[in-house]
Amino acid sequence: MPEEITISKEDYLKAILEADSEGRIVIPALLAHWLEVSPPAVTKAVKRLKQDGFIDAKADGGLRLTAKGKETAYRTALRHHLIERMLSEIFGMEWHEIHAEAERLEHAVSPAFEAKLIEKLGDKGVCPHGNEVLPEAPAQRKRRGMLPLTEAQEHTDYVVSSLYERDPKLLQFLHKLDIGPNAPVRVLERNYDDTWRIQTPSGPTIIGKSAAERIWVRAAPSPERKRK
Repeated sequence: MPEEITISKEDYLKAILEADSEGRIVIPALLAHWLEVSPPAVTKAVKRLKQDGFIDAKADGGLRLTAKGKETAYRTALRHHLIERMLSEIFGMEWHEIHAEAERLEHAVSPAFEAKLIEKLGDKGVCPHGNEVLPEAPAQRKRRGMLPLTEAQEHTDYVVSSLYERDPKLLQFLHKLDIGPNAPVRVLERNYDDTWRIQTPSGPTIIGKSAAERIWVRAAPSPERKRK
C-alpha cells in the first residue's frame, strides 16, 4: 500500500521545490514565512520530513529534497498545474483567481481524477500564469527567451509571458493594472528610485521593483511577423 502523506507535508515539499528553483537557501524561517505557520511548527515538520526520508540538509545548511521528496513534490505540483488549467480552460475562471483555489483543491485529487485530467489537458504546457509544471530557475527562463521586467529595455515593446503566482495579492494587484499573461507592455522609463513607468493596455502606470522582478516578459513580435 502506498505511503500516505499529510496535506501539510505536501505543502512543505512543494514550497521547498519552488524556493530551490528560485536559488534561495531553504531554511525553516523561509518556510514559516511562505506557509504562514509558526517557527516551532516548521521545526517539528522539518524533523519529521527528515525522519521520513523526504528531505535532508545541504552543505550550506539549507534543506533539499531527496529523490523521494522530489517525487512527492512533483506530483503535488502537477496536480496544482492540472487544476489551474481545468479551472481556466474548462470552467472559465480568471487567471488572477485560480491559484488560491488550486492550492485548496490540489490535495483532494484522486489518482483516477488526475489521470482523467491528464487525458483531457495533457501533462505538459503552461498554466494560465504562463508557468511550466515544475518551477523554473531564472537561468532556465532566460534560455527560453524571457527576462524579468526589471531587465527590460526602455522604449521597447514586450509581451508578458509569465507571472509569479505564489502571492495572490500580487496577482490581484497586477490584474488591477491590466498586467496579465500575454498582455503587451512597454517600458517607458526606469526611475532613479527603482520604479518603472510602463505602458499597459489601460495606459501608463508606475510599478515598483518588488512587483516588476516577478513579471517575466519576452520581446513582442515585429509587425512583419504578426502579418505572417
